Amino acid sequence: MANEIKQIEIARVSSKGQLVIPQDIRGKLKIKKGNMFAIASCDDTIVLKKIESPISSEDIKTMKLVDEAWDDIAKGRYRRLSKADFLKELKEW
Repeated sequence: MANEIKQIEIARVSSKGQLVIPQDIRGKLKIKKGNMFAIASCDDTIVLKKIESPISSEDIKTMKLVDEAWDDIAKGRYRRLSKADFLKELKEW
C-alpha cells in the first residue's frame, strides 16, 4: 500500500505550547511558514489537517466530519478496522 505509515516521529511541546512538525513530514506535505491547520481533539488524541486560506468548503466539510466522528466515538458508535482497511479509508478521506 503506497500510503502506509512507514515512520513515526516524536515531537516535544515547548514551554510556549509550540509543537514542531518534524522536517520529513513538513517536506512530504509541503508545509511552509504561514500554512494553516484545522485542529481537532478528543481525549488524548489530536488530529491536524492542512487547510488552504481562506478555508475552502471542502475543509469545512472535513472539520464537520471529524467532529461527527468524535461524537460517534463518545457514544460508542464506531467499528474496528484492520490496519489495511483503516489506511485505505484514510487515503480516500
